[in-house]
Amino acid sequence: VQLQASGGGLVQAGGSLRLSCPASGLPFSRYGMGWFRQAPGKEREFVAAISWNGAGRYYADSVKDRFTISRDNAKNTVFLQMNSLKPEDTAVYFCAARFGLGAPGMSASEYNYWGQGTQVTVSS
Repeated sequence: VQLQASGGGLVQAGGSLRLSCPASGLPFSRYGMGWFRQAPGKEREFVAAISWNGAGRYYADSVKDRFTISRDNAKNTVFLQMNSLKPEDTAVYFCAARFGLGAPGMSASEYNYWGQGTQVTVSS
């Protein structure tokens, strides 16, 4: 199984980035997908999750109304559109896959597979 997060970079506060995470080696449409992030010296934290069919979407309060998670099951890819970025959004962002058709959780321990992470840096 491979999850390959990409799309990170350096952006000014107020800017936007779109992260992508194509998956291979698993039945993608049977997995809920999530995005997590980890800033230096901090614990990994939940950002957003989406159910297997896209019907359920869940966000951390800190990113609600700024970030949008989506997926394309035909392309085995999950996305994270990040708008109105803030310096506190600076972190390594990870995509993760959670087997099952139920609502994907906000706990990292629920996820079965992880990507390698992509760096997002927001300058003030």
